[in-house]
Amino acid sequence: MLRRCDLDSQAMSTIHLNAEMKRALRLGPGEGDKDRGGGGSKSDTGTITKTKPKTKRPSLYRVLLLNDDYTPMEFVVLVLQDVFNKTREDAMHIMLHVHNQGVGECGIYPFEVAETKVTRVMDTARKNQHPLQCVMEKQ
Repeated sequence: MLRRCDLDSQAMSTIHLNAEMKRALRLGPGEGDKDRGGGGSKSDTGTITKTKPKTKRPSLYRVLLLNDDYTPMEFVVLVLQDVFNKTREDAMHIMLHVHNQGVGECGIYPFEVAETKVTRVMDTARKNQHPLQCVMEKQ
């Protein structure tokens, strides 16, 4: 139950209340209803809803190795194990697919991860003087 509070004007100015709350404190319960036009009562309630932001899944990119005639197969296997954390068997399978088909998929990643992996492969190939090419494409 609400009680009427008798606050002087100085006390009311130090309390940060909106105008409607100050008016309700001055008039007390039921005294200002006739000024409202008979519309509602002071006990009207509303619902505050909080909207959740909709998040979009990141775009995924395929990281592909391209075949060349000069990079040793063992080097490709080592790169697949080191950069893409593949087992030796998986790396051999991907390497043979690249060798036979001309291109092979190493993995599917979000943009930043795919870009980093492509850069690591290219840097490792350059340091070892191999022409191995690695690219990424949007899935």
